[in-house]
Amino acid sequence: MPKIAFMGAGSTVFAKNVLGDCLLTPALADAAIALYDIDARRLADSRLMLENLNRNHGGKATIEAYLGVGNRRAALAGADYVVNAIQVGGYEPCTVTDFEIPRKYGLRQTIADTLGIGGIFRTLRTAPVMLDFARDMEAVCPGAWFLNYTNPMAMLTGVMLRGSAVRTVGLCHSVQVCAPHLLRHLGIEAAELQWKIAGINHQGWLLEITDGGRDLYPEIKAKAAAMNAAKKHGDMVRFEVMRRFGYYITESSEHCAEYMPYWIRKDSPELIERYNIPLDEYPRRCVNQIKGWERQRDELVNDRNLSHTRTHEYASFIMEAMETDQPYRIGGNVLNTGLIGNLPANCVVEVPCMVDRNGVVPCHVGELPEACAALNRTNINVQLLTVEAVLSGRKDCVYQAAMLDPHTAAELNIDQIVAMCDDLFAAHGDWIPPMK
Repeated sequence: MPKIAFMGAGSTVFAKNVLGDCLLTPALADAAIALYDIDARRLADSRLMLENLNRNHGGKATIEAYLGVGNRRAALAGADYVVNAIQVGGYEPCTVTDFEIPRKYGLRQTIADTLGIGGIFRTLRTAPVMLDFARDMEAVCPGAWFLNYTNPMAMLTGVMLRGSAVRTVGLCHSVQVCAPHLLRHLGIEAAELQWKIAGINHQGWLLEITDGGRDLYPEIKAKAAAMNAAKKHGDMVRFEVMRRFGYYITESSEHCAEYMPYWIRKDSPELIERYNIPLDEYPRRCVNQIKGWERQRDELVNDRNLSHTRTHEYASFIMEAMETDQPYRIGGNVLNTGLIGNLPANCVVEVPCMVDRNGVVPCHVGELPEACAALNRTNINVQLLTVEAVLSGRKDCVYQAAMLDPHTAAELNIDQIVAMCDDLFAAHGDWIPPMK
């Protein structure tokens, strides 16, 4: 009977997806599930939801809830798998701060959870909490696998891999849906779809895509170019990146737009309209989710007939492969131990990985097309300096990460970047530990 600890279990919808998947998986159906959160109401909601699901799908699992930092080690004790889905600082005050202060300096963002100023400061407040998890895991479940879903994926996974002994893999939704989404969007059918993705999180490259051995890229590129020329739609930035760099990228256009210096520019404001870029998109989503939660809460928590269908999330498939020794392939975020030859050795890469009883075993990719690797490296610079800031406690690394961020450096001068970081440190207060 495996034990699964879910950190950030107050994220009820995501807990339903991951743990509901586990309840539907024979090798995991009798798991001991430990729900952990620091929000009492949200934790209680998730427990009721999961108890309803468990009862309606065989009732084999045991479910316990653990509230607050004082109960964290108890939640983790003896765990085989730890799923991480925390958000430190929430929408208010921290996400609001990540958007409002940069906006005062004229720096506009779309999502701000992966790279850029928002990604850097989200890492600074989240990484210390995750390292606390790591210290607890080293003490009470040293052999457990840490399945990280929290963004910024590359930076936080890098902190865990370089700052602890915990076996960690970062998991993102974008890899497994990339190729099917692209084909649906363009109206292309494929009976024997095969694809290969490698790069870094949110900037992985669709290196190959075939149907029964037939290369689909010529048709994809022709249709994408025609679509961009004909009308506005939600994937214009990615289609333009594919036209210029040769390959499609895993993550959405609203994300891509703020990872590069080309799209959100004060000197070319017409690009926002031309490429249909949704500025301040993440705050809008948060506001809508908060407004809709009470209705959704009733549907999830109080429905005694609640059911579930297994999703495409990797977590349950990883646990199943480790429990049964039946191999399963994922796209995982791992340390670059020579896996991609033209990316730095100490960065986190997103590559194909095989999973079985041996754990998560990354596959060697070789070298990316040089233009793709070069674009990745502009993001990796920021990631590595932010990880260094966390592990060393050095504030100068934060300034350097911000100065090297492609979008930030395209919009602000050095003095403005430093002043903005200082304002963000002051606004975050105790959410970020003191730095030297």
